Amino acid sequence: MSGLVLIIEDEEDLLGILEYNLQREGYTTRTATEGTPGLELAVQEPAPDLILLDIMLPDLSGTEVCRRLREDPRTRNAFIIMLTARGEEIDRVVGFEVGADDYVVKPFSMRELMLRVRAVLRRGRGEESEEAPAIVFGRIRIDEPGHRVWVEDEEVVLTALEFRLLVTLHARRGRVQTRDLLLDDVWGIQADVTTRTVDTHVKRLREKLGTAGEYIETIRGVGYRLRQKPEVAGS
Repeated sequence: MSGLVLIIEDEEDLLGILEYNLQREGYTTRTATEGTPGLELAVQEPAPDLILLDIMLPDLSGTEVCRRLREDPRTRNAFIIMLTARGEEIDRVVGFEVGADDYVVKPFSMRELMLRVRAVLRRGRGEESEEAPAIVFGRIRIDEPGHRVWVEDEEVVLTALEFRLLVTLHARRGRVQTRDLLLDDVWGIQADVTTRTVDTHVKRLREKLGTAGEYIETIRGVGYRLRQKPEVAGS
């Protein structure tokens, strides 16, 4: 699988190892050892398909870099995998809250990281297709091949995981999805991610969907469900 990967990592030895392994897998790379130069590289053409982002950088925190990437229309759709030596659950949750698509705790095996890189890119937006009709569900319109979502004709920008979560819930609308099932089907190989991550993503997805966020129902003690029909009696 080809693609352009931007690596923002201040440990130069690790940076070299990452660059070598990514290039061996067929990826093109750009590198930066600080957040500010990394942000500058991120907006250069061609845009990176994926960004490997260390959370502990000398000038800006990785979470701040991630936040700025998501706020900039030129970089908000890039996939982001955060790298960190801090493995506490709260750090993972914060990483996902600012828009990371995946989270890898150091030390990690290079094979695992390459699998995650491929998995994130495989969950990508796909190519535009005129033959694939948009999915309309009440106030929500989903262009699955184009990885785009609108609520009442206003486009909503979702991260790759938020988009995959919405598509999965829609495909199983009317059926309760447990947190563990969503972790398996949406997060895939991320065995170290906890069920709290699902709650964080559902909360963010609801907020981004605005008035349509009410379509996602919480089934207390079990998980989440997208309504069978978007509008319920009396709504």
